Amino acid sequence: MNKFGDLVCKHKWLIIIVTVLLFIPAIWGYANTKINYDILVYLPSDIETLKGEEILTNDFNMGAFSISVVENMDDKDLISLENKIREIDTVTNVVTINDITGVTIPVEILPSTILEKCAKEDTKLMLITFSESTSDDKTLDAVQEIRDLTQDSVHVGGMSAMVLDTKELFNSEMLLYVVIAVIFCIIVLMIALDNYLVPLLLIANIGVAILFNMGSNIFLGDISYITKAVAAVLQLGVTTDFSIFLYHKYEKAKKVYKTRDEAMSNAIHETLVSVFGSSLTTIAGFLALCTMNLTLGTDIGIVMAKGVVFGLLCVITLFPSLLLVFDKVLEKTQHKEILPKFNGVKNFIMKYHKAIFVVFIILLIPAYLAQSKTSVYYKLDESIPETYGYSIATKELKEKYNMVSQEIILIDADMKESEANKMIDEIKMLDGIDFVLSPTYFSKYGISENIIPSTIQNIYKTDEYKMILIGSSYDIATDELNDQIDKLNVIVDKYDEKAIVAGEGPLMSDLVEITDTDFHNVNYTSIAVIFVLMMIVLKSVSLPILLVTAIEFAIFINMGVPYFTGTSIPFIASVVIGTIQLGATIDYAILMTTKYLEERQNGKNKKEAVSIALDNSIQSIFVSAMCFFGATIGVGLVSKIDMIGSLCTLIARGAIISMFVVLLIVPSILLIFDKVITKTTLGFKKGKIINEK
Repeated sequence: MNKFGDLVCKHKWLIIIVTVLLFIPAIWGYANTKINYDILVYLPSDIETLKGEEILTNDFNMGAFSISVVENMDDKDLISLENKIREIDTVTNVVTINDITGVTIPVEILPSTILEKCAKEDTKLMLITFSESTSDDKTLDAVQEIRDLTQDSVHVGGMSAMVLDTKELFNSEMLLYVVIAVIFCIIVLMIALDNYLVPLLLIANIGVAILFNMGSNIFLGDISYITKAVAAVLQLGVTTDFSIFLYHKYEKAKKVYKTRDEAMSNAIHETLVSVFGSSLTTIAGFLALCTMNLTLGTDIGIVMAKGVVFGLLCVITLFPSLLLVFDKVLEKTQHKEILPKFNGVKNFIMKYHKAIFVVFIILLIPAYLAQSKTSVYYKLDESIPETYGYSIATKELKEKYNMVSQEIILIDADMKESEANKMIDEIKMLDGIDFVLSPTYFSKYGISENIIPSTIQNIYKTDEYKMILIGSSYDIATDELNDQIDKLNVIVDKYDEKAIVAGEGPLMSDLVEITDTDFHNVNYTSIAVIFVLMMIVLKSVSLPILLVTAIEFAIFINMGVPYFTGTSIPFIASVVIGTIQLGATIDYAILMTTKYLEERQNGKNKKEAVSIALDNSIQSIFVSAMCFFGATIGVGLVSKIDMIGSLCTLIARGAIISMFVVLLIVPSILLIFDKVITKTTLGFKKGKIINEK
């Protein structure tokens, strides 16, 4: 390992030059990685609702659709507007109530129950269909063109409008996320380190690692906007302590070795030996997200695991090179250490460790129960501000037409009209069903399907399927809507076993069911993987159980806070936060425990060993946690996208809670379970008397 350190020191300028040259492919990869703003595309491809979406795209040429609200427009202008919208690329059809009846039938002949669902007061509804999928760039461009063309006269609703607004909102905030994270981390590092320049070099080093990580995402094809937002700040927070560790080792080694190169070579060696195990547990924690059925977990997991790898590589190559090149300048920019030694904290822990452990045991079960009752929401549009186009359209549809969500039923094209009407009658009896739109149902009012224009028939009918549009007054991803969809499926299956209920509502219902399973699977997997790795790293059977329990307690507290504050958190935060917090902060416990084991094996009694372990780790854990907190709390405070803001707030709070748990509870555990630990850990020779007092 020392040979590797020698190579880095010898070729420091080459490393810096190669790093600069690698900026070119990294920047190109970063710029050309597609960002996905639609979470629903991460649902498993084999579920029935996505098969329905595929049929809509391939058979009906309807990759996406929008129910939009047209305001203050007479029939002549409306017809002209429809023609202009039809000319936009990927727009396949534009339909209003006038198109349904055609020129031969006056609109007034339609039943009032249908008429009031298509036109009300000074507004009319417009159905716009697109050939490409909901989140396809062409569809989003088409929605933007419609908005530009119509200004404020048409409010475009639907999933594509929501995705476009999410994209616009995210792009307006992304730079702010990074700037705030960097500023907060620099402030923490200026206080924690004894040099004014080192924090800047450290941040520059991590910035390079982040660029390489984000640039390499080009090989994944695309990543989620959530991944892009969280990955950079998480990588900054998680890998900062690697750099701090190397810097401290280098400063100590300079007092022992004759040359700077020898000191740095030794620092690189010690850093690799010390952080390799903890980095493995962090990587494993992130990769556990890949077990999620919702492949957004794979997206986040792979990018974050890569981030830790790139961070570690830069810490043992680029950062040492920068420190050596700027070594003379570093000597001129030193200042007194501001960070306290925390002796009072250590003495308190040592004196009251039994009381701390009792509090831990008392709070463990209530913390678990509280986190299990935290409210979770699945509405993807929760973060869209009221002034954005999607929110305006949604509000209009809800207030004027009582139209909150829409579903599409695909039935056999050969189903008899009488059977279809019976099915529709049953559907209309369900609570929350606001309207059912099907041309086959018009026959009840004396309007034959044959007189409906063929251009309109092509929208809802193919050789294999007929389409029925359902309007529900229930909000997306609510228990009421999910229950309604279950009942809807029962009715539809009774008349046509091959029928499919598709649309945003059913997709969100699947999302709720899948992520509920993912929540348990990913947590169990991360615990199991990290448990095994800790057994290998610490060479102990008991320590993984004790340390994972402590960190899980920190996770319970973190997830339980929203329950006590009455806050609802986004579903993705509830699924991934446990794994992220466990993987990112378990190294705090490993750092302290490793030093404790070392001192116990050297013959120190348990109190001496824990005291030395605290002396050696309090500052490191505090700085690491504060950097992690600083990198994420700013994003949590400023982001208008709750999916991102809530997740970063949970991560930031989790870092602080984990810090307190490790500093207070882990030493208590080590002292109380010392006998068990020494008997179940390799390195303690059989028959050797260990001073236990």
